[in-house]
Amino acid sequence: MPARAIFGPRRVATTPATLTSHLYGDSELEQEQLINPYESQAAAYDVTQNIVENYEYSSEETYKHYHDTGAGEDQQHVYTSDVYQYPDESYYDNRLTMSGDNNEFYDSTTGDAYTMQSIQPAANTSDFQHSNVGWSESEMPYLEPMDAVSKEAISSTHSDDEANQTVLGLLSSAYGPSSTALIQPASSNSEEYYDDGEKTYYGHIPQRRPRRYNTIKRVPLDHGHLVLDCPIPPKLHSMLPIREGREFSHMRYTALTCDPDRFVSENYSLRQILYDPPRPTEICIILTLYNEDDKLFTRTMHGVMTNIAYLCSLKKHATWGPDSWKKVSVVIIADGRMKIHSRVLSVLAAMGIYQEGVGKNTVQDVPVVAHMYEYTTQISVDPSLKFRSAERGIVPVQILLCIKEHNQKKINSHRWAFNAFSAMLQPRVCILIDVGTMPKARSIYRLWEAFDQDENVGGACGEIVALKGKMGHALANPLVAAQNFEYKLSNVLDKPMESAFGYISVLPGAFSAYRYEALQNDAMGHGPLSTYFKGEKLYGGHSDADIFTKNMYLAEDRVLCWELVTKRNASWVLRFVKRAHGETDVPTQIPELISQRRRWLNGSFFAAIHSIIKFNYIYRSNHSLFRKTVLHIEMVYQLVQLLFSWFSLANYYLTFKILAESMTDVVHWLHIPSVICEYVYLAILIYCFLLSMGNRPQGNRNGYLFSMIIFALLMLYMMVIVIYLAYVSVRKEVDNNQGIHIIADGVFIRIVVSVLSTFGIWLISSILFLDPWHLFTSLLQFLLLSPSFINVINIYAFSNIHDVSWGTKGSINTKSDLGQAVDASGNAVNVTLPNETQDIDAAYEDACHVLAVNPEPTPATRDLDLEQKDYYAAVRTNVLLAWTLTNAALGVAIINLPRKVHNIYMAILFYAVAGLALFRFIGAIFYLLGKALPGR
Repeated sequence: MPARAIFGPRRVATTPATLTSHLYGDSELEQEQLINPYESQAAAYDVTQNIVENYEYSSEETYKHYHDTGAGEDQQHVYTSDVYQYPDESYYDNRLTMSGDNNEFYDSTTGDAYTMQSIQPAANTSDFQHSNVGWSESEMPYLEPMDAVSKEAISSTHSDDEANQTVLGLLSSAYGPSSTALIQPASSNSEEYYDDGEKTYYGHIPQRRPRRYNTIKRVPLDHGHLVLDCPIPPKLHSMLPIREGREFSHMRYTALTCDPDRFVSENYSLRQILYDPPRPTEICIILTLYNEDDKLFTRTMHGVMTNIAYLCSLKKHATWGPDSWKKVSVVIIADGRMKIHSRVLSVLAAMGIYQEGVGKNTVQDVPVVAHMYEYTTQISVDPSLKFRSAERGIVPVQILLCIKEHNQKKINSHRWAFNAFSAMLQPRVCILIDVGTMPKARSIYRLWEAFDQDENVGGACGEIVALKGKMGHALANPLVAAQNFEYKLSNVLDKPMESAFGYISVLPGAFSAYRYEALQNDAMGHGPLSTYFKGEKLYGGHSDADIFTKNMYLAEDRVLCWELVTKRNASWVLRFVKRAHGETDVPTQIPELISQRRRWLNGSFFAAIHSIIKFNYIYRSNHSLFRKTVLHIEMVYQLVQLLFSWFSLANYYLTFKILAESMTDVVHWLHIPSVICEYVYLAILIYCFLLSMGNRPQGNRNGYLFSMIIFALLMLYMMVIVIYLAYVSVRKEVDNNQGIHIIADGVFIRIVVSVLSTFGIWLISSILFLDPWHLFTSLLQFLLLSPSFINVINIYAFSNIHDVSWGTKGSINTKSDLGQAVDASGNAVNVTLPNETQDIDAAYEDACHVLAVNPEPTPATRDLDLEQKDYYAAVRTNVLLAWTLTNAALGVAIINLPRKVHNIYMAILFYAVAGLALFRFIGAIFYLLGKALPGR
């Protein structure tokens, strides 16, 4: 059977164009040229991916002309489930017609000239039911049915059988019954074969069968931009509850060739603004994607879509209702085209958002920097890869997928989101979510509610929850349990306290929200976004940035929070929304945990120094006197926290040594074991320094694992000492019948009161927030790993201050695997070669003459990159030396003082820890009281 009978033409530009000239009938489709790019003698192989310029397409005038025709009355579409009603707007239509009135476009075949005009679509019938839309074979983007049975299967509605609604099931059935052949993937220069899951691909969807036909079409440009409307696959279209409207039947592709800051000025457009009137955007949900797999992506995306469905279920709300999906835009920004997991692309394709082969590398020889796909999907894919639609409460969702050509870091993705797409959409609230974080039920609404209830709120964050798996089985991993305790403790003490003061030191980028108005720069270009995006330039090869600034921008979200609260002539505050939960996966391996915390610790440390040094920025804001006073108090607290962080290495060792000495006073035979433990402690500290200076965590897993195990055993020994000393102290006073004098016992005061007060504050605050379970499931693991967090991770962080990379460097060379949108003039090039004998001889004599002449001495040149590395290494050495020597000096000074001073120092240290915990607890109480007030 010939290949053409099996495979339909691969139409890269699948936009149907209707012709009304004397050459074709009114309904006749434009003729297309089919070629086989896999035949070595194919004459047009070099231009199979080319899409030609000079094509006016999807312009704003075309959309407005449609609305001016009077065919734009809304139609009410009722889904049979009687749950949601979707009023269908008269959606834009950009079909084109040609007439021979003006000589703007020239047909080289007939000599006729044509101009582009919009076609007025017929008005929708009022009794519209969800019937199948007619599809001709020429409009199918990737396939033609193999036989009548296949065609009937494609045009039929979807089944309720969940087994047939998986993403892989849809993609498999779309290409026929066979799925076992090993076929070359889409990349033409690859020697690998797709073997049904055994290999991992990035940047393209592997093909089970090579699609051997492409279509060359001449399409116009919209203001010089390549914009394509591509029909979605018929099988997907047949599954949709709402099938009329171009936003449901066509995916819109735009090749972006400009910097994000010039997106608006370069006259690019988005679907939402092409309506008449434009659709307002209340919430813009921004998802940042790198190389996460399909499980992480579907967790996030399905969570977002269920949250949007909740907004549509609010029937008596002033802002939200059945049509609320039109007020929400979801922007997915992928950081690097060749970094995207192929299965994520498959999920996006199954939802109708992405189509393989549509993107182009260049437009008129201008490199494409990003690929933008727009589609309003009605299909959600859950983490089990099952389709969910209106029968499960899913509503339409406006999605914009931006795939950046190169990997340029997350901050660049945010620049696309804020300075390009949000600048055009003008949303009221922007919600940032990292792929892998799943917003729980109603969380997006609760974040938005914080802005709606208080007009002074400029930013907010929800509670980050560690992914614990079914029945909490992930807590069996001590690393996961310790991080779970950290997150919970922060969510019941730190975040509520900071929220009560109005300044949260960091709104986690994994799940946070900002008022777009608050982020805007002033007329001079100064403001939160301007300062925030300075961090992107620091990693682009600029050698004039100091290491302090580069480390500070490792925690760029902290910089944004500080700039937002201290914005000139403004009084924005930051809030914590406890009821908004975002569940995220946490590192489960030691190398990943150490690498993550290195960036967090270095960034937060230098960002805290920055906020303290720039404390006077508070006075440029318009905050009230009371707000400025409480911000002063919070800054003092931040300074104390910074000092404790700096001297944590010495304080932890001193605590261990002094408690061990106190134990030997009670149990004398423990003197030698305690001394051995002290030397082991110091030896492991030195070992950690050596590891951190010369080994990556990924390169010496066993070394870091060994260090953490030893510190956990030492912590266990110290916990036994504390419990035993407390028991001995209490029993001694009780045996002497002087129980009332127990409060005068020094050991009891130092250990029992201070330690129990700290644990008591943790318990009471957790109970007040109705979230105490982490104390029973994760406390022991956190205590055992706490010395590793302070010693191993801190040492690695300070030893690698010079490493300011995010590990996201990639090639910036323009690739040509997608094809180019240019005029094809042939497959030959002009080459100038010497063809005269004397020319060749002259060139040879010139070469010999160069060798005969002694070269002139050239002065040594400066290697700026090497100098910068040397500078960073020197700063690393100085900072590490200062940190080590100050901690060592403190330890030596305390150890060499009398034992009485040891007791005093321990009392100060323990009570300081308890006092800081009490300060956070009081702040959390004010947070709860503020929530209990009317209107909050």
